[in-house]
Amino acid sequence: MASEIRLDHRVAIITGAGAGLGRSHALAMAARGAKVVVNDLGGHVDGSGADKSAADHVVDEIRAVGGEAVANYDSVATPEGARAIVQTAVDAFGTVDIVVNNAGIIRFKKFMEHTPEDFAANLAVHLSGSFYMCQAAFPIMQKKRYGRFVFTSSSGGLRGGADGVAYGAAKAGIMGLAFVMAHTGAPYNVLSNVILPNAYTRMTEAMVAPRNVDKLSPEFISPLVVYLSSEQCSLNHEMFACGGGTVARTIIALAPGWRAASKAELTPEAIRDHLSEIMDMTGYANPQSAEEETRLVVGRRQK
Repeated sequence: MASEIRLDHRVAIITGAGAGLGRSHALAMAARGAKVVVNDLGGHVDGSGADKSAADHVVDEIRAVGGEAVANYDSVATPEGARAIVQTAVDAFGTVDIVVNNAGIIRFKKFMEHTPEDFAANLAVHLSGSFYMCQAAFPIMQKKRYGRFVFTSSSGGLRGGADGVAYGAAKAGIMGLAFVMAHTGAPYNVLSNVILPNAYTRMTEAMVAPRNVDKLSPEFISPLVVYLSSEQCSLNHEMFACGGGTVARTIIALAPGWRAASKAELTPEAIRDHLSEIMDMTGYANPQSAEEETRLVVGRRQK
C-alpha cells in the first residue's frame, strides 16, 4: 500500500476558510497534520460586513480533534492585510509552507448592471488578494527553497458565463497569476497550480439545484488541494477541474493552425478559406510559457 500523504510540520494558510471550500480545505489539511492559519474576514458573499466567529468556529473544530490552528481576520484585499496574514503564521508557527488562495466574493448581475465598484471589489479580493498573498509569502518560501501555492480559479473565468462579469474576469486573471508564480517559484521548489472547483457553497447556492447539493460537496474538492499542497506533488503550472468526485486536468490548447507563406498571402479571404485548418485541434500543443507559445506560433514552418 502506498504511503499516506501527510502534511506534518507544514504550515498552511487558507484564505476565506471560515465556510464552504476554505473550511473543508482547513479541516482536511489539519487532519493530515498541517498547522493551519484559518483566515476569514467573516463577510457576506458580496464582500460586505465582517464577523470573527466564522474563522473562530473552524479553529475550534480543528482543535477539538487535536489539530493545531489559529484564526486571522484580515482582508486579503490590501497588501497590509496579506502581510498580516502571513505574519500570523510566522508568529504562531514560525514559517509558512503552503498558501491556498481561496478567498472570494461574488456579485451576480447582468453585464450592463455591473458597476465599476462591483468590478473593483471582485478584482480586489480574488485577483489582487491572491497577488498580495503570494508577494507576502514567497520570500519565506524562496529562502527555504520550498513552498506550495494553490490558486482557486473557476470555469467562470476559463469558459465564461453571462452574469459572472467581474467574477469571471478576476478568475481568469488568477490563472495568469498562477502561471507567473509557477515560473517564478520553479527554481526554488515553490510550485503553483490551479483548481477549478464545482461545489455547493454560499457563493453558488442560488445556482445549484437541491438534488445536486450532496454531489457538489466541498469535501470532493479538498483531497486535490491536500495533494497539490504536499511534498509528494511535483506538478507545476497545471490546472484541474474538479467536483462530484471527478478530478480532470484541463489545459489551454494551441492548435497547429495554418501559416501563410507571405504577407501578401495572409488576407481576410485566405483566413476564411483556411478556416477549417485554423480551427482543427488535431495535434494541439499545451505550451507552458508565453515564450514557448511564441516559438510555436511564429517559428512554425509552412507545411
